[in-house]
Amino acid sequence: MTKPVYLDNHSTTQVDPRVVQAMLPYFTQHFGNAASKQHLFGWNAEAAVEKARHDVASLINASSEEIVFTSGATESINLTIKGVADEYRSRGNHIITVATEHSAVLDSVRKLERQGFDITILPVDNRGMVDSQTVKAAIRTDTILVSVMMANNEIGTIAPLKEIAACCKAQDVLFHTDATQAVGRIPVDVCILGVDLLSFSAHKMYGPKGVGALFVRLSKPSIRLATQLDGGGHERGLRSGTLNVPGIVGFGKACDLAGMEMKEEAIRVASLRNQLRDGLSDRVGDVWFNGHPEQTLPGNLNVIFSGVRADKLMMCVKDIAVSTGSACSSGSPEPSHVLLAIGVEKQDAGSSIRFGVGRFTTSEEIEYTIEQFGEAVRLERERTLNSYHYQPGKTLHETN
Repeated sequence: MTKPVYLDNHSTTQVDPRVVQAMLPYFTQHFGNAASKQHLFGWNAEAAVEKARHDVASLINASSEEIVFTSGATESINLTIKGVADEYRSRGNHIITVATEHSAVLDSVRKLERQGFDITILPVDNRGMVDSQTVKAAIRTDTILVSVMMANNEIGTIAPLKEIAACCKAQDVLFHTDATQAVGRIPVDVCILGVDLLSFSAHKMYGPKGVGALFVRLSKPSIRLATQLDGGGHERGLRSGTLNVPGIVGFGKACDLAGMEMKEEAIRVASLRNQLRDGLSDRVGDVWFNGHPEQTLPGNLNVIFSGVRADKLMMCVKDIAVSTGSACSSGSPEPSHVLLAIGVEKQDAGSSIRFGVGRFTTSEEIEYTIEQFGEAVRLERERTLNSYHYQPGKTLHETN
């Protein structure tokens, strides 16, 4: 086993070596601009992009024409929310989302709110699940968009998208999902789900950083978006800018691999996650697991270590890469908005660590993690015994 051990696969993933090999020729040999229509270099680049577009679309059961390449999920989300707001404002100015969404969604709707849009942010239960009937009840005659994350990036809970989509369709409201954590890890079929727009990114599924995609439905109904980046009319006029050909090729390869290997990989990753969960329960004791116990991502484990501050614990286990929440807000001193939304007390949220098991994780690494965290928690509980009056079976909040 080599160290450090990487267990932060919800933040980003290692690029699969097979993806790297697919990308390399497009840096040096086939380096043309895909928009150059007058010569072989451009034709080769365009052909590579269209093959990748087909592979990306196939993974989510979409047509190639429904895939718009972007710089990543954040751009895809911004294009969706702001593009719908601009395009459909004549129909209404009400947008619905959920308290546990990624900051790309929440920050986008808050910006629209400052511009005069009416925003409803729905609550979730203590497992992070939003109820489809709650969504249905929130829809009004002026609602133009509902955005609900498919799988939560911190606690792994998988939302009932099919039921929510049906509620939206019945009331002629567009439905978007941020599926960044889901695509490539669990089956995603835009036809079965019934979503109108779906955003995702390559680097969460063993592809390169800096490239993502947005599914934009072209029929029943055909979705229109107001352009957010002008200049050149690339990607059907929805996203101008020279295409990242090597990145897109890598994205396509990552999707191709996921389509072939995802089912078996999910079983193996879930087994390792369960090994970690059971090992921490036995070795550490007094741990609490956040998220839904069944409707969850196979590699996600979000743990509250009672009586121990997560930041101090991570300093004790420096050769294991984990996180205290979303990488996009890791610099914030505030506790996770996701944990607060599911009812975790502010003090206890500071004792939470997110483990992300992935494709390259081994059983040996899991055992090492259990051993290292077990010892670190024991030492930290001893150190904080007097300060927090730690009592077994109680959370940090209850004992402080």
